[in-house]
Amino acid sequence: MNRKLFLKLENNKVLLAVTLVMLAAASTSAFGETPEEKGLAIAEEVDRRDLGFGDSSSLLKMELTNKQGQSSTRELRILTLEVPERAEGDKSLVVFDHPRDIEGTAFLSFTKILDPDDQWLYLPALKRVKRISSANKSGPFVGSEFAYEDLLSQEVDKYDYRWLRDEACGEAADGLACFVIERFPRYENSGYARQVTWIDQQEYRPIRIDFYDRKDSLLKTLTLSRYNQYLGQYWRADDQYMVNHQTGKTTRLTFDEWELRVGVNESDFNPNRLKRLR
Repeated sequence: MNRKLFLKLENNKVLLAVTLVMLAAASTSAFGETPEEKGLAIAEEVDRRDLGFGDSSSLLKMELTNKQGQSSTRELRILTLEVPERAEGDKSLVVFDHPRDIEGTAFLSFTKILDPDDQWLYLPALKRVKRISSANKSGPFVGSEFAYEDLLSQEVDKYDYRWLRDEACGEAADGLACFVIERFPRYENSGYARQVTWIDQQEYRPIRIDFYDRKDSLLKTLTLSRYNQYLGQYWRADDQYMVNHQTGKTTRLTFDEWELRVGVNESDFNPNRLKRLR
């Protein structure tokens, strides 16, 4: 072979190899060089895209189904106040309106990062506001398959992360590709050893979460679907379906209405006002 032609081919090979390495490095650096850094970067992007919503109000139904297929339905509302400081979490208030036996039950939470979260529960039958201890947050919320800690805002710094793989999101988001990441609770008294989360690569929305108990056995799966966009930016799932694999029970949250920036303020989240909610 002509020496000049040979050297040209070799130089082209070297140039191609360098280009491929640079492309791979750029792709890796976009999310960090390790699975832990990539997992954290994905979680950061999920959080970044939801910043600035201010506050929200939503009406929803909660359908509880036991292993035998018997169901009961509850109606409730949720108020959320965004807290922009990263060292603090958002505030939320859940109020039950139906059926009559739980009407007026209210759950107030101030999410913290690594410190114990502040939570209060008002039970009309007892006519008193009860402060919930951190040790009880892994328990079921008013008989549902959602734990108290599932209802807290999912602040980035509450977990450590690890990217696992990329794959199809599945039936809940047919045709979309997902990042699959693990997150490990950093706070004490969590009921979970870890959670595996599927996040769509297009809009960075959680599609599915597998919850593993303290023995690292699969406990529950939450599927989030029927997403709608608000204010041209913020995505909310109108269907949230939790399956308990160990008991066979399920809980479905169906949102009838979402409103963002409705003027919720700090005074709406006063524990002393829980008794007077209507």
